[in-house]
Amino acid sequence: MEETDVVFLWGSNARAAHPIWFHHLLKGIHNGAKLYVMDPRRTESAQWADVWLGLNVGSDIALSNTMAREIIHAGLVHQEFVSNATSGYEAYKASVESYTLEKGALLTGVPADVIRDAAHTFAKADRAMICWTLGITQHHDAADNVLALINLCLLTGHVGRWGCGCNPLRGQNNVQGGGDMGAIPNKYPGFQEITDPSIQARFEKHWTVKLQPEAGRNLTQMLHAMASGEMTSLYVIGENPVQSDADGHHVEQALKGLDHLVVQEIVMTKTAELAHVVLPAAATWCEGEGTVTNSERRVQRCRKASEPPDGAKDELWIIAQIAKRLGHDWGTPTAEEVWNEFREVAPEFAGGMSYERLDALNGIQWPCPDESHPGTTFLHERLWEKGEKRGPAAPFTVVRHEGPVEMPDAEFPLLLTTGRRLESYNTGVQTAGYDSPLHWGEMLDISPEDAARLGISDNEEARITSRRGSVVAPAHIDRSLRAGMVFMTFHFPENVATNLLTLDVSDPKSGTAEFKACAVRVEPSRALAGSAHT
Repeated sequence: MEETDVVFLWGSNARAAHPIWFHHLLKGIHNGAKLYVMDPRRTESAQWADVWLGLNVGSDIALSNTMAREIIHAGLVHQEFVSNATSGYEAYKASVESYTLEKGALLTGVPADVIRDAAHTFAKADRAMICWTLGITQHHDAADNVLALINLCLLTGHVGRWGCGCNPLRGQNNVQGGGDMGAIPNKYPGFQEITDPSIQARFEKHWTVKLQPEAGRNLTQMLHAMASGEMTSLYVIGENPVQSDADGHHVEQALKGLDHLVVQEIVMTKTAELAHVVLPAAATWCEGEGTVTNSERRVQRCRKASEPPDGAKDELWIIAQIAKRLGHDWGTPTAEEVWNEFREVAPEFAGGMSYERLDALNGIQWPCPDESHPGTTFLHERLWEKGEKRGPAAPFTVVRHEGPVEMPDAEFPLLLTTGRRLESYNTGVQTAGYDSPLHWGEMLDISPEDAARLGISDNEEARITSRRGSVVAPAHIDRSLRAGMVFMTFHFPENVATNLLTLDVSDPKSGTAEFKACAVRVEPSRALAGSAHT
């Protein structure tokens, strides 16, 4: 970040959502990097940008494809890299041909000359990177959004080199580590395919059990299975879906219909309040041992620094006790023993990453197959500079613009998009409820134009209604917002349950809900006094 020439910060208000990382970005800007921010809102991050591309919500693929076409037509494709390190270029080239600058401007709301400038700057840079987060992934076409950004990096050769790359900024701490360890419904630990018979056989031999070869369900699919009665029991660890998942009424009804709900948590969340059994866990960052994997795939040690509250138990101890009552005595495994088992079942991934080496090297980037290996700085490094091919080609993927599932209309004329604020976190479980001037509660950010049209004053209570529910929140007139769009967070669901508004539509490839776009209407609460709406 600190030694690059161009950064595309796409669908990310990193100043608020990743403040530590953003300091590294600011160092890069100080060192001369140009920052382009692609975001429907002119966020705190966009205020640091050389150029802000205020695109329409859900038009990310259209913007990427338009840039790609311009790069191709301007002769700025990194031909050597494309020839030696990629596949599917001709089909991709044909798929973006219709995305002219004029069409791109119409679809995205970004002026054609701004799109052209961004495309040329990115392609001509020696070192450039694209960084994104939930503004890209919380859509019904989330996976295609990511592939669209990867296409741009492949087209320009900005892959596998220092100061370059496709960089997802994770939505929560250690999300990467959870995926590494197999908390994905279609992967074994180490991202190994469950449908591969040889890999399945390896895990069956190690665990001495017969394994199902089919993928499991993601969270969205599980909620639908609960609602239909197909799934009757659920074990939740460290998650608060009642307040963090889309269409909160639907989620709550699905959980209430279960025969048996177990929640393992550090605090009594709304989800835990619905549980038949609550297992108090010692799982804060300072109460246990383990590892954390950051966004550059660096695995680092995490050490116990304080004792948990009375009654709270180590998560490994809890899981081992459940296994014992199911007839499998695992003893009392330590975090290091679990990590070493992971190294045994995924040796190509982490075989060389013992606790001793993690300590000695202050963390190691996977993959690290053996103890002579230093770790992998560039996951997709290729010797394109020398015109050589190494490893499988990186595929271009044809993706097409669709736009949000739910668009404003006469009944619901505004588009609600959601995100995070610097001072609070997620559903407020760890940051709300404290006596602090920073925790002012939820608000509705609305443009001056829309506030004037609706007769809403700053800090006046407004009712926000979608096709799924209705909430009340004080209005905050935000001059960075364009007319037609409003913004809220999920940080204070006890007072304002924003997820009662969001729609239960998800990406079929990733299972991610479309939190970033739903149609709403906004009305002054005083105008509704005594009406059926209140």
